Amino acid sequence: MATHYSSCPLCEASCGIVVETEGDQVKSVRGDDADPFSAGYICPKGTALGDLHHDPDRLRQPMRRDGETWTPMGWDDAFDYVAAQLTAVRKLHGADAIAVYQGNPAAHNLGLLTFGQLLLRSLGTRNAYSATSNDQLPHMLAALQVFGNQILMPVPDLDRCDLLICLGANPLASNGSIMTAPDMRARLAQIQARGGKVIVLDPRRTETADRADQHLFIRPGTDAVLLLAIAHELFAEGLVKLGRLAQHTRGEADLRRASAPWSPEHAAEVTGISADEIRGLARTFATTKRAALYGRIGVCTQEFGGLAAWLVYAINALTGHLDEPGGLMFTTPALDPVPVAKLLGYDGGFARWHSRVSRRPEFGGELPMSVFAEEIATPGRGQIRALITCAGNPVLSSPGGPALETALEGLEFMVSIDPYLNETTRHAHVILPPASALERSHYDAALNAFAVRNVAKYSPPVFERGPDARQDWEICAALFARLRLPKLGRGLAERLLIKFGPEGILDVALRAGPWGLRLGRKGLSLAKLEAAPHGLDLGPLTSRLPGRLGHRDRLVDLAPAIYLADLPRLARKWAQASRPTTGLVMIGRRHLRSNNSWMHNTERLVKGPVRCTLLIHPEDAAVRGLVDGGTATVATGRGKISLPVEVSDEVMRGVVSVPHGWGHGRRGTRLRVAEAHAGESVNDILDPAFTDELSGTSALTGQSVEVS
Repeated sequence: MATHYSSCPLCEASCGIVVETEGDQVKSVRGDDADPFSAGYICPKGTALGDLHHDPDRLRQPMRRDGETWTPMGWDDAFDYVAAQLTAVRKLHGADAIAVYQGNPAAHNLGLLTFGQLLLRSLGTRNAYSATSNDQLPHMLAALQVFGNQILMPVPDLDRCDLLICLGANPLASNGSIMTAPDMRARLAQIQARGGKVIVLDPRRTETADRADQHLFIRPGTDAVLLLAIAHELFAEGLVKLGRLAQHTRGEADLRRASAPWSPEHAAEVTGISADEIRGLARTFATTKRAALYGRIGVCTQEFGGLAAWLVYAINALTGHLDEPGGLMFTTPALDPVPVAKLLGYDGGFARWHSRVSRRPEFGGELPMSVFAEEIATPGRGQIRALITCAGNPVLSSPGGPALETALEGLEFMVSIDPYLNETTRHAHVILPPASALERSHYDAALNAFAVRNVAKYSPPVFERGPDARQDWEICAALFARLRLPKLGRGLAERLLIKFGPEGILDVALRAGPWGLRLGRKGLSLAKLEAAPHGLDLGPLTSRLPGRLGHRDRLVDLAPAIYLADLPRLARKWAQASRPTTGLVMIGRRHLRSNNSWMHNTERLVKGPVRCTLLIHPEDAAVRGLVDGGTATVATGRGKISLPVEVSDEVMRGVVSVPHGWGHGRRGTRLRVAEAHAGESVNDILDPAFTDELSGTSALTGQSVEVS
């Protein structure tokens, strides 16, 4: 028996874990009581790490497809073949003919954040895509516009907060999400224990709302209207107090004018929240010394997600809660991602070019997923002809899954860096499977930048990879050497890259970071983290502005021009005479046991009650003749799916909820457990053209449906 201290890489909470092994077998995974950040907490996903490691469906060597037949390949043969195919496409059709797609597990993977970006962002293609535009893009765009850098996304200082308002967020299921915070149940209870309050605004009475002091139902897609009304009230009642940042902001007068037409009375008609409740929210937030307004996935993935994400930051600033203890603050991560991202080509930029067919804007060097399928299927110069996917399953995770499947079938070549033959990778010509999560080291280089406390932790692999396995970063290094450094010879180039490795980059970044070596003072290094297997607590969040700002004038922009220009679109949608429709609209739902489609292949995470269900209010169910436990058909213009019915008043009337990530009934996959619990993919019926026109983000929330 051996005991290993590590971190769970399955979501951004990055909880400390203790892995007990016997030989090459995982015997148990439990929370690490000595981890200073997670303090022994672990969710059900973490306990399944051993299942994922030992999963017989997990691929362990390169596979090449010929029709529907898969044949094993040697690693060097696979690398040479993939490089030759991609090089041929690039020579014949240009760099933009090769597209890349990255799923969100890449954000929790040190190797993919370093060598993965080195490969994928060095290809010179404008056809780069990721899960960003189905998730947090509006927050990143707001950070770029308001603070001057897309990575500068502030988080609630939960340890000192006395009022937390959650808008479109369910942190008890996500343990944060752009707010790294293990054991959110305990953290919210601590706010309440010291006399504070938690208020949740959501179309569903979520797990978080159920434990909050107050929950208000809000109609999907109306967050921007609510936030403008709160801003209106702050100005009207003289509650605006910028505090220390008054001399470091611009745009207050523009924001006052922009919010003037949006009275609480008008917002009440649109949002379903009364004018008195809106005024109460504004006053309570403005008059609580230590308060934070936090918005997440429901804020981002809607028709006006760009405006809503901006207004979350703006309202925190207007009330003096930005960059102050107990408010919305910036983490001081040991590895500063701002210079590292710039070095790897992940620079801040917006609308520097547009997609070829629908003219959607670029952000951070990537185009939105809403145009992915059409950029593959539409002939012409710049058409996507080859694709690299990495750690993602966009057929299930992006709107318009069937259209994307059809498009993928027409590619000249596709390669996937992925451990599974899933709904997306089954279309690949070659799959390059990386070693398991327990066979790689872990440092949360991206998500530590959004932790609610300054922490740092490095974990070595629990198991050394076998001689016939490859780390994901080794796969990327081998392809980079063949594609970008062919004159050095594949052997020399590959050896040079692998000798340095992700740990070399990590050590340099730690030493150069804010907690690193300074004027002879001993600071943080990889060696220091290796000597602290449970991780290091670097202290509470501290004020970072104006020094952290990226704008040349070192000011917070409260009213960026792109948002002011988008307000007429919001006004047209919710004109004075307009009322919400009487039909049904759909929202998503997240469960603690799953946040990615590939987690459904472990019995531990899918056992128990069926979770891919339609949640519907009793009155809406009665009108349609639906009963609890029955079956409902959910239809849009894109198709229909059938789901078990859950009748519950936890969802507001006029709204139905379906979780994402399911739909494992496709032919040609190797996911035996997932196929036995297939569920339905909500993205099969969502319209990819329904987006936030400003940011290009997919509007997963608020699409109209018919239920029968």
